[in-house]
Amino acid sequence: MARGKVQMKRIENLVHRQVTFCKRRAGLLKKAKELSILCDADVGVIIFSNNGKLYDLSTKGSMQGLVERYMKSAKGAQVSDEDANQSSESEEEIAMLKQEIQLLQKGLRYTFGGGSGNMTVDELDLLEKHLEIWIHNIRSTKIEIMFQEIQSLKNKEGILKAANEYLQGKIEEQCGVLNIPPTVAGCSYQLTIPNEIFNF
Repeated sequence: MARGKVQMKRIENLVHRQVTFCKRRAGLLKKAKELSILCDADVGVIIFSNNGKLYDLSTKGSMQGLVERYMKSAKGAQVSDEDANQSSESEEEIAMLKQEIQLLQKGLRYTFGGGSGNMTVDELDLLEKHLEIWIHNIRSTKIEIMFQEIQSLKNKEGILKAANEYLQGKIEEQCGVLNIPPTVAGCSYQLTIPNEIFNF
C-alpha cells in the first residue's frame, strides 16, 4: 500500500515527533554519507534537536576544519559581491561625471562665443542651474571675505584709538609737568611710543 503525502507542518504529538526526528535524522545522515562517497564531496551536517542536543557529521576531516573552510569561502564570496557592487557604483559615478564634464565643456564654449547651436534646451536649463549655484557660491564667498576685512579694519581702529589715547595721556602728562597748557605755542615735547602699539 502506498504512503500518502505528508503535510509539511509541525507534528503536535510529542512521541510521533520524536520518532519522526530519529528516522529522518538517520535518513539525512545516510544520504550525506552516500553523497560524499559517490561524488567525492566534502559534506558536513549539523543538527540540533528541539532539546538542544547536537548531532553532526563530517565526511572528510573534522567539522571544525569544514566550518573554517566554509567561513573562508563565504568571506570570499561576500568580498567579491562587495567588489562587484563597488565597481558598478563606480562605473555609474564615472558615467555621470563624464556627462557633467561634457555639459560644462559645451557651456564654456557657449559662454565664450561658441554659440548654442549644439546645445539642447535641457542642457541649457541645466547649465543655467549650474551658473545660479556658482553665482550663489561666489557671492557667499565674497560676502564672507568682506566681513573678514571689516572685522580686520575694526580691530585696527581699536588699536589706533588705544594708541591715540596713550599719546594724549603722554602729552597731557608732559605739559602738566611743565605747567604749560597743551595749546600754548612753543610747548615742545618728545614722546617715545612703544613699537608694539603699531604692530598689526
